[in-house]
Amino acid sequence: MPAPTRTFGVRHLQLFRAALAAIAALMVTFSNDHSAQVGLSIFSGFAIVSALVLALSAWLVYPEGKRWWVLTVGAFDFIAGMAAGIPSMRTDDMFFALVISWALVTGAFELGAGFRLKRYDGARDQIITGGLGILLGILLLLIPAGFLQNYTIAEAGTFQLTGIIIGVGLFGGYAAIVAVLLGIAGLTPRPADAETPASVTEADRGGVS
Repeated sequence: MPAPTRTFGVRHLQLFRAALAAIAALMVTFSNDHSAQVGLSIFSGFAIVSALVLALSAWLVYPEGKRWWVLTVGAFDFIAGMAAGIPSMRTDDMFFALVISWALVTGAFELGAGFRLKRYDGARDQIITGGLGILLGILLLLIPAGFLQNYTIAEAGTFQLTGIIIGVGLFGGYAAIVAVLLGIAGLTPRPADAETPASVTEADRGGVS
């Protein structure tokens, strides 16, 4: 029996996530202050709203048995976002510890979900997005603690490049790439016979779920 048509599908989830990532990227790009306070403030809003979108999509997009990855990633998004929202905890060390942990954990879950559910629409984009999250975590780990580099621009003056500036910039770059990737994925026309999460579940019945 054909799966019921869902008014809210994978493409809508991709577009919502793309919009949130684009907003975060723009806020980082156009902010003159790349401190931990600003970086964690942007990250907090991005993570909390992402968690709400994922939680909603668990029931509107994915059928029972296929919701585990959105609920797990959404839970980590919410926890990380709430922690980043505590003003007294917005330090350089907190930024790196929180964003690295978030990127590695959510990236691993999304990557794993993409491979495990690779037959359905959007799985390939999950694999790429998960890989980007893991890459973000690794790049942040490579930034030396207390990094400080002075540099001079002719007729502009001497400036300082610090680890937190690089870290917040990397998060902004990650958000920009995810926004473009998921935006293109959400706007790309699907073949008429594309498998949705619901149709995969129907096909899996009678076999291993």
